[in-house]
Amino acid sequence: MNEMIDNGAAIGNPHSDADRRRYYADGWWQDRVLWDFLVDGATAHPERVMITDGNNTLTYGSLREKGVRLAAGLAWLGVGRGDRVAVQLPNWAEFGVVAMALSRLGAVLVPIMPIFRGDEVGYILEHSGAEVLIGPATFHKFDYLDMYLQLREATPTLREIIMIRPGATVVPQGVREFEALFVAGDVDDLDAGLGTTAAADDGALLVYTSGTTARPKGCFHSFNTMYAGAKAVMEKLRVTSDDVVFNPSPVAHSTGLVVGLILPLLAGGGSHFQPEWDPEEGLRRIEAYGCTISVTAATFLSTTMQAYDPERHDVSGMRFWGCAGAPIPGPIVQQARAVFPRMNLIAIYGRSENFASTMTGPDDPPERAVTSDGRATPGSQVRILDDAGQDVPIGSEGDVAFKGPSLMLGYYRDLAAMAETLTPDGFHLSGDLGFADQAGFVRITGRVKDIIIRGGLNISAREVEDLLAGHPDILDVAVVSMPDPRLGEKACAFVVPRDGAAPTVESLGEYLRARDVAVQKLPERVELVDSLPRTAPGKVRKNVLRDMIADRLRAEGVIRV
Repeated sequence: MNEMIDNGAAIGNPHSDADRRRYYADGWWQDRVLWDFLVDGATAHPERVMITDGNNTLTYGSLREKGVRLAAGLAWLGVGRGDRVAVQLPNWAEFGVVAMALSRLGAVLVPIMPIFRGDEVGYILEHSGAEVLIGPATFHKFDYLDMYLQLREATPTLREIIMIRPGATVVPQGVREFEALFVAGDVDDLDAGLGTTAAADDGALLVYTSGTTARPKGCFHSFNTMYAGAKAVMEKLRVTSDDVVFNPSPVAHSTGLVVGLILPLLAGGGSHFQPEWDPEEGLRRIEAYGCTISVTAATFLSTTMQAYDPERHDVSGMRFWGCAGAPIPGPIVQQARAVFPRMNLIAIYGRSENFASTMTGPDDPPERAVTSDGRATPGSQVRILDDAGQDVPIGSEGDVAFKGPSLMLGYYRDLAAMAETLTPDGFHLSGDLGFADQAGFVRITGRVKDIIIRGGLNISAREVEDLLAGHPDILDVAVVSMPDPRLGEKACAFVVPRDGAAPTVESLGEYLRARDVAVQKLPERVELVDSLPRTAPGKVRKNVLRDMIADRLRAEGVIRV
């Protein structure tokens, strides 16, 4: 199989030699990989539970054994150091086994969100060059296997499909069953036969942004950049081996992966994966599995509080709940104080490029979770820059730029994008607007990039617009965010209809679903207009459209402010 690209010039590595020396000297980078931390835990406390998902329980010892046996099976298929392996799984314990096996081999994990369909999955497979794809037969009433078989026909580089939890599905020819890859024999002998692991600075993760451009970008991370991100959160929240993470966030994306898998492993604790979100079930699992910490989009917390009944639910063990993906609405904070008086609510701002950029902490005044998105994470720096790359005055708005040990190695196969977003002194421009106060607390105020944050998921307005432009009933279209009291934002399509047509939410949804677009990306409101407001050069004035739909929602009583 193909070796991974060089970690330096081919991706625009932003870390200078001086940066690297400092990160190692300060302990943010080190010389071990994910697998080594698992081995440490399996040696020190093999019976301690590491991962549960409601159906499966993996101790440190059993996770190490399964990781070795799967690594041996994948090595037999030709997977080795630097090879990309795409993994599209819900929050199942098997994700942890796959991640550990790939770390043991030095292969690159390419996680794919379970909600993604043919269009998104096909793009990631082609762009990453993954030759192996691991996923479920079915999940949540969707036939993943059928999608994979179609993608293989259209993706010449994809040579292996590995199916997890086939159930009653007949395994077709050319598809391998996950459990059949586990190699029998003495675990230590198998482990020794695999040779040495990769280095901590090698590529280990290729995670795709969930939509800040027309096509997602591949954020290429080493284990050390992941380690630094997890360690920063661990130190800020004082996570110990006594903690159990409650992880309903997709483990196939940045937050769920770093907080739900890597952080508890570093701390020697455990994690509970909830595969399908149901707040009533989530409350039951928090109590049943002794969960103490969670980091999710704000919508998870708001729906949990709506379902909470003090007569039936015990969440007294929860110490922290971090909200990432969008600013926390004030009413959620006030409700959380009343419902969970022992729990500290944490605000987090992060990106796939560097995980957590800023966050509040237990020593900060509680109101900071409402008025800010926190300060730079430990070991990192955040600056607010103007268009010329200069620092703006305190309180002024600018591009929120990040530098630190958790910053990715670069955008995979996109040197131009890396060059455009990196300052000469190594700060990475986020494209998110914000300001900082005198104490260093940052507040995100808007976005340079045209995205919609729906329940923590970034949706590219341009991606949806490009697809809708081909609709036979649409002459012109612009997709913008509209405020939503539960999810934060939803997508609204302003449509100039063609020849008296009247496109609806239903007809646009049907059109996009036929093109394998994830349900979460579909516009949830359509406004028919005679024309779109534009600037003199012809650019759509989306601020006008956002204000227009917000005013209509206020008039309808959907939102109050």
